[in-house]
Amino acid sequence: MSESNAYAEAGVNIQAADTAIELMKGWIEKSRRPEVIGGLGGFAGLFDASALTRYQRPLLATSTDGVGTKVAIAQAMDVHDTIGFDLVGMVVDDLVVCGAEPLFMTDYIATGRVEPEKIASIVKGIAEGCVLAGCALIGGETAEHPGLLAPDEYDVAGATTGVVEADKLLGPGRVRPGDVVIAMEASGLHSNGYSLVRHVLLEKAGLSLEAHHDEFGRTLGEELLEPTRIYAKACLDLADRTRTHAMSHVTGGGLAANLQRVMPVELRATLDRRTWTPQPIFDFVRRTGDVPQPDLEATLNCGVGMVALTDPEDADTAIAVLAEHGVRAWVAGEVTVDPDQRGRVELTGQHPGW
Repeated sequence: MSESNAYAEAGVNIQAADTAIELMKGWIEKSRRPEVIGGLGGFAGLFDASALTRYQRPLLATSTDGVGTKVAIAQAMDVHDTIGFDLVGMVVDDLVVCGAEPLFMTDYIATGRVEPEKIASIVKGIAEGCVLAGCALIGGETAEHPGLLAPDEYDVAGATTGVVEADKLLGPGRVRPGDVVIAMEASGLHSNGYSLVRHVLLEKAGLSLEAHHDEFGRTLGEELLEPTRIYAKACLDLADRTRTHAMSHVTGGGLAANLQRVMPVELRATLDRRTWTPQPIFDFVRRTGDVPQPDLEATLNCGVGMVALTDPEDADTAIAVLAEHGVRAWVAGEVTVDPDQRGRVELTGQHPGW
């Protein structure tokens, strides 16, 4: 028995992996940046660092993430390109909050069985997300894990590297009393809280992913697979054209917990829920599962996917800049002195219609 046949008997199909690579090549090429050296198939992706000489003191930033149990929805719906798009949003927007421009990204896909078309569909989404974020997809790995994952199961992860000028680094040290909290609208659930959502809607309520819901204008499965919004270019433009001091990507833990990560202890942020109404999916989860609002807000983004702390004189400009990129934004609150020195974030009021 040849080595390749023995490996196939063990559940690993090298030929299928090679076919997947051929199918994804065109999509990867679309994400290429001029600094990328070489093509697909090398042991390492190469990026020409001489492009960074325009920076006086370049700081490299890196971020790694996945999309959690949202992959279970994609697998159930047999729709896979949106998961790749989600992955890009999760990694590049964690990077952008410090003001870093994403340069390149790598991905990792683990699956029980390589199905070339499915893997290529995932990578297609990743490449399309990279184009929107302005970064190159320069490498990746597809690992076949028979016996560890079921044949139709997979998981995805990715890492990205970016650069920011040292004196333009955003973060808690720049935040000032009087800064306004600019909230940026989420596209939907994004990629966090799906364990709660699946438990409430699919396991407890027994809802079907294929059922049409008038409040969404589509099926439940389509609503749950709405891709994560990629804010990268909008946020970089915002940082360049306004006095924005910090940004926070609203992911696991919700709005308050993630904003607190960029708050200095001597200041606090107060946000007014009355300034926005979350998309219907959030109230749907709340009502269907009788989920207490504090639990919902500690798990889901509740309609806000990114926030910026910006000089109040630049608030109107900030909202206009974001609108140019198709991102609806509004002033949701302000920063004041925290007498308790805890860097607190407080949500007040109630969303209209809740």
